[in-house]
Amino acid sequence: MLNDEDINKLSSIFGTKEDFKNLVTKQDLSDSENRMMSIVATKQELQKMQGEMADLKELVQGLIVSTDGIAKAIGNLSVEYAAISIQLSRHELWIKQIAEKVGLNLVMD
Repeated sequence: MLNDEDINKLSSIFGTKEDFKNLVTKQDLSDSENRMMSIVATKQELQKMQGEMADLKELVQGLIVSTDGIAKAIGNLSVEYAAISIQLSRHELWIKQIAEKVGLNLVMD
């Protein structure tokens, strides 16, 4: 037969009902798993994000190419404008010289 001392020794080794009440249940594990799955991305979600990232990368690349084209066009127009400006100044000077030689008085309106 077991005496009180033996029961106390066994109680210190084995858990009591109170100890087991504090353990995690299958439902707790299921709830935790559900919470984790709502946070962690699935394989399909990752593949979808990779596809979207590839589309975004392609779009950004297209924008960069377009921007480079616009910058080149602006550069060309700037050079052309400078050449036209110089040519216009030269023509204005020539017209003034011709008017002086001919004795023509040019009037601005």
